Amino acid sequence: MVSPCLHHVLIPVAEVERSRHFYRDVLELREIARPNFSFPGAWFQFGGGQHLHLMVREEATTRGTKPVDASDVHFALGMTSYSKTLAWLKAKGFDEDLPADDLHKMILRPGSIVGRPQIYIMDPDHNIIEFICDALD
Repeated sequence: MVSPCLHHVLIPVAEVERSRHFYRDVLELREIARPNFSFPGAWFQFGGGQHLHLMVREEATTRGTKPVDASDVHFALGMTSYSKTLAWLKAKGFDEDLPADDLHKMILRPGSIVGRPQIYIMDPDHNIIEFICDALD
């Protein structure tokens, strides 16, 4: 029987350096080598070997200027502690009390129906990132 696993997620970005800064310096993902494609981008590794691929696209393939929306297309990063993740994101400038269109707006779901607390944020291109935590501590 075939047993697939998630290898990578590709997300479109407008400016590679701005996005590189966000994923490397804000989310603290480890940047890894990338083939010399004919288009700009960056690759990051997280977890047990999964990748996040950023690809600069001139055509509009991003969410535009939509606010953070937990029901829109997103990828999720597994975290152990809700309180530590929340404190870490707040130290990076994210806050749940900001206006809906602010790039640092968070959606908090500590009592999520899925049984694990969740936090949602956006990257500079309005791509949505979920943090799904093991424990509400």
